[in-house]
Amino acid sequence: MHEVVYFGRSLPWIIVGRIPYFQKYKIQNQKVPTAQEQWKCAKLVLLSHFTVELPQIWLFHPMCLYFGLDTGVPFPSLLTMTLQIAVFFVIEDAGHYWLHRALHWGPLYKNIHKIHHQYSAPFGLAAEYASPIEVMLLGIPTVGTPILWCAITGNLHILTMYTWILLRLFQAIDAHSGYEFPWSLHHFLPVWAGAQHHDVHHEKFIGNYSSSFRWWDKFMDTEAGFEAQKRRRERRMVKEGKKIQ
Repeated sequence: MHEVVYFGRSLPWIIVGRIPYFQKYKIQNQKVPTAQEQWKCAKLVLLSHFTVELPQIWLFHPMCLYFGLDTGVPFPSLLTMTLQIAVFFVIEDAGHYWLHRALHWGPLYKNIHKIHHQYSAPFGLAAEYASPIEVMLLGIPTVGTPILWCAITGNLHILTMYTWILLRLFQAIDAHSGYEFPWSLHHFLPVWAGAQHHDVHHEKFIGNYSSSFRWWDKFMDTEAGFEAQKRRRERRMVKEGKKIQ
């Protein structure tokens, strides 16, 4: 299922990248991945999937069952699923922010995270192009959040769990797509991170550490890009002006 979803969701972005019309929406339109680069990326992703992620996937379901995962009927209501998945996104985003930020610390970046930054202009397939150690570390909030929820509340259905994993995969791939459209979600939900937020992270190699939302970067002053730098300069000027007074 994971392979079908991951590569199935990446395929539209590969097709979009071959259609000239969409290049006006490419964030870094001077950097378009070649077929060779995408094939190289796909090979490492497959290796990671079958060596690192497969054991996690095998253990995930039994662990949830151990903590009381519901696999029967009736299915949960759409409202229940929506609320639980929203909570999962918020918790996962917090965990991802701090783990991702830690991976940008010198030795961890050099020995683990640098592989993921091989592509300064990301594309969909590159969402899980990373060191096996990084895949395992950043997978903890994704896998651990529903397990923790199930352990604490005893209220989680297998349908909700798989929907969460599906949406989280979609989010990760879309964030690495490299495309910014007028209909992109963050235009309607300003706190949503999206491709534009994460693309800047790959371009600048620092800042914008969150996965789904923008608030951790804003609160911790780790936003990247021209606008963020402009706001910092303005704040410094205001502080310096107060000191002079």
